[in-house]
Amino acid sequence: MNRVYDNILETIGNTPLVKLHKVVADIPCPVYAKVETFNPGNSIKDRMALKMLEVAEKEGKIKPGGTIIEGTSGNTGMGLALAAIVKGYKCIFATTDKQSKEKADILKAHGAEVIVCPTNVEPEDPRSYYQVSRRLATEIPNSWYVNQYDNLANRQAHYEQTGPEIWEQTDGKITHLVVASGTGGTVVGTGKYLKEKNPNIQVWAIDTYGSLLKKWFDTGELDMNEVHPYISEGFGEDFLPANYDHDAIDHFEKVTDKDGALMARRITREEGIFIGYSAGSVIAGLRQMKDKLKKDDLVVVIFHDHGSRYVAKIYNDEWMLDRGFLEMGTVRDLLGGLGRRRLVTIDKDSKVTEAMELMKKYDIEQIPVMQNGELVGSISQSGLFKKLVENIDLREQLVADVLEKEIPSVDLDIPLERLQHYINKDNGAVLTKDESGQYHILTKYDVLNAFSKG
Repeated sequence: MNRVYDNILETIGNTPLVKLHKVVADIPCPVYAKVETFNPGNSIKDRMALKMLEVAEKEGKIKPGGTIIEGTSGNTGMGLALAAIVKGYKCIFATTDKQSKEKADILKAHGAEVIVCPTNVEPEDPRSYYQVSRRLATEIPNSWYVNQYDNLANRQAHYEQTGPEIWEQTDGKITHLVVASGTGGTVVGTGKYLKEKNPNIQVWAIDTYGSLLKKWFDTGELDMNEVHPYISEGFGEDFLPANYDHDAIDHFEKVTDKDGALMARRITREEGIFIGYSAGSVIAGLRQMKDKLKKDDLVVVIFHDHGSRYVAKIYNDEWMLDRGFLEMGTVRDLLGGLGRRRLVTIDKDSKVTEAMELMKKYDIEQIPVMQNGELVGSISQSGLFKKLVENIDLREQLVADVLEKEIPSVDLDIPLERLQHYINKDNGAVLTKDESGQYHILTKYDVLNAFSKG
């Protein structure tokens, strides 16, 4: 029988467990994803956001009409914003300039005030989002500073909800839990519950390079030399939150920014589950540890949040290309996939009107300019537009009179990701010459199409 809910907060939790196939095809045991995007705020943080607020209300830390203040990478803020709407609170969130724009926009859409703080400062720096949120809580009357990092109701939510759900959904057969870890609430709360049910369950936490969590777990040392800027979102830390409990975790595994981003895209395309950065890192980390698994094991991974938070980042080919994250072989490989096609060129002594006609006929933006079989420059739609606006009579002049710089030439064996150094807003193509001496042109659209198919 379908249940009718009184408000959106009642739909938090009881998310599905979905078996994965293609991205774990070579892992010897079943792998299931706890798909937390089914929460109303599209992330696992809805669970702990509501729990922390309920505990604060019970303890009298926030009164009706008060203001919720938190430093958040976005998802916790979303859960708090939903709770605030239902319960009648205001929200102010401090976040970092590393987080995707979509996260801040979504928080604003739900009525929250968002303050963007610099990422590359120490946690104790007054400009950090930790300190900005702390300061605001002292300045604003009837406000409550959530502090998800040290608020133990964070891990309590997962001990009471996420752990029991996973245990029941697997009929107690789970052998491994894999979680990308930031505040520590999910991995510790869920792990603690599962280990109480079966001490042999292994809890593996995923960290990122630039975070100090793995070094702390392995050595007990908080080594700030481990800390440096990283691109991965939603996990990793540059300090140790109070939610951590060493005994609830068995192993920490680091994953690169690149591997997490590429795997997130694979999961979306191969499993049909649109997920965020941390979920990609979880599967990338699990694959790094697959030799530790046996065929009778049963792995549960947490898919923390939704891919819509990262449309302008990991799901944007140009963003991925700019960071060197996409690997699609070489220029030679791309040419092979394009097949034979005519290179449209024009002679230096041709008229400008002829160049315009060629651009229109072949729907191209740039044409290499030749003289006696040699490249001497180029002509482009944007360049012509600027010149013709100033002097319409240029149409009847020679291409030589409006000549632009040569289109850059690259070697056939250059990796495609290096084309970012040649193709940019001022130059939309490169040329390459094959072994027979024939020139070929590659546009930014050719490259982006190759990445989108990869």
